[in-house]
Amino acid sequence: MQHSLKSCCLALLACCASALHAAPQHALTLYDEAPKYPADFSHFDYVNPDAPKGGTLRLPGFGGFDSLNPYISRGTSADQLGLIYDTLTFHSLDEPFTEYGLVAESMEKAEDGTWVRFKLRPEARFNDGVGITADDVVFTFNTLIEHGAPFYRAYYGGVDRVVADDPHSVTFHFKHTGNRELPLVLGQLPVLPKHYWEGRDFSKGSLEPPLGSGPYRIGQVRPGRSISFERVEDYWAKDLPAQRGFYNFDRVVVDYYRDNNVTLEAFKAGQFDFNREMAAKNWATGYSSPALDAGQIIKEEIPNNNTQGMQGFVFNMRKPYFADARVRQAIALLFDFEWSNSALFHNAYTRTSSYFDNSELAARGEPGADELALLEPLRDQLPAAAFGPAWEPPKTDASGTIREQRRAAYALLQEAGWHIVDDQLVNAEGEPLQFEFLLVQADFERVLLPFKRNLASLGINMELRRVDVSQYINRLRSRDFDMVVSSFGQSNSPGNEQREYWHSSSADNPGSRNLMGLKDPAVDVLVEGLIQADSRQSLITHTRALDRALRSLHLLVPNWYTNVYRVAYWNKFDHPAQSPKYDLGLFTWWINPDKDARLRGELEQVEQQAPELADPASAPDAEAE
Repeated sequence: MQHSLKSCCLALLACCASALHAAPQHALTLYDEAPKYPADFSHFDYVNPDAPKGGTLRLPGFGGFDSLNPYISRGTSADQLGLIYDTLTFHSLDEPFTEYGLVAESMEKAEDGTWVRFKLRPEARFNDGVGITADDVVFTFNTLIEHGAPFYRAYYGGVDRVVADDPHSVTFHFKHTGNRELPLVLGQLPVLPKHYWEGRDFSKGSLEPPLGSGPYRIGQVRPGRSISFERVEDYWAKDLPAQRGFYNFDRVVVDYYRDNNVTLEAFKAGQFDFNREMAAKNWATGYSSPALDAGQIIKEEIPNNNTQGMQGFVFNMRKPYFADARVRQAIALLFDFEWSNSALFHNAYTRTSSYFDNSELAARGEPGADELALLEPLRDQLPAAAFGPAWEPPKTDASGTIREQRRAAYALLQEAGWHIVDDQLVNAEGEPLQFEFLLVQADFERVLLPFKRNLASLGINMELRRVDVSQYINRLRSRDFDMVVSSFGQSNSPGNEQREYWHSSSADNPGSRNLMGLKDPAVDVLVEGLIQADSRQSLITHTRALDRALRSLHLLVPNWYTNVYRVAYWNKFDHPAQSPKYDLGLFTWWINPDKDARLRGELEQVEQQAPELADPASAPDAEAE
């Protein structure tokens, strides 16, 4: 009888335990919808699984680097270091937010949202041959929390603890329920080798090539000048469905340049292979060359379906003169985008208005009943503008004359206690409104000079200060700036990263993306609500409500965007006919041996005919966008 009762109890406990979690899955989706690719898929649609391997991809970098650790705040890390690390899961580039197993063979989640478990592949190994274990995952997580950049403490803030269940199983336990994004976010965790880092100081920047498990290992390092990556021939994951068709180059080399104009000239001289162009002026006129005319250089615009987020001139609201939203709004009125777009950008851009532009997540027009249901409890804490038509930046006639905007700006400044005395805008204490715009790229100076003149017309003095990359990064981290240009990239499924952007908890965090120093309880509520959204429609509604609130606070001067990738490359590449919907997909490209041979022959012929041509990489600085 006792034995029978004990058996029944054990059976009941087993049933209860099984009810607490879903069956192991090959992929994680945000709202438990079916992933695009089934468990037995062979490769993603946007790759060529038979792409040839070989050749070298040469890329440009900007500024320099003094560290090979991208996970800490110290120093400036080199580009493309993600190539040497694998993550627990692999992010699908043609779905809004789906993660397929990589180091993790399968994933399972608690039905009540209290934990996620990753079952590791027994064949997964680091590039020294040592197998990847659950202890490595636990070590990685704890190391990033304790010694990594402050970003990680916020990003993984919902995790209570991580436990190695056995050598190939690891479970993350959560502090709260309802954070549907957190399991997917944890899937993106890079896995660091515990045996390598023991005895080394993770918190210090170093130029010693670290060990990873990814498709590449670090080759030659020339500090501050260049870094190369060598493809791992026996990469353990090369035949997995989530990796097939990727990483087709034998070598990836990044050479660093300190000026964008020099970078462009170096590209046209054949110093590197691929350039993603960010400046409209350069795209319109800068690539003109015999190589372009001969078809040796290809210019291509590839659709970009991603949420464009927000780029803008960011106010540091920790400064007393930017604390008043009316001052910030007035300054924003004096930026004439339409003139800039016509005179400087060849009408290549669309003005940014939303923090989630180019997507269904952006607020438009009057708020719907669903948005108002979220906003109404916060009515006493938010500006009235958050409850009306979504704020839009003013439009001009592109003539360069902004009398109406100037009058509106001065009216706002007067309301805030500022007035013009002897051609200077001063407050009641007679202190002038003057601030510094911190820059790292010379390109923006031609954009900011007309803005500076418009500000000066109301007695506001904006000084431009350009510094080198390392100084710029240090000043951003220490919040030692008045205004900077920055961007807040967004995914099609925003979530935990919104805390890092807008939440009060990130405002005083060195190195956080809350550059403006926003501390607003109403925004905090909207951010937390967005993170807890339990359906796609709920996420859209919460994001739109947050968007309305952010736009009403005038945190920055909105800039512009384009919904295409502008890429130029030497004609030796092929890429899949179908590009991934939400990424450029550069590492799905490959070198076509026939094109490469033909191009080499043509360039050798040109070199023989004109051996006296100088290296354009040493060309003098010039004005740029």
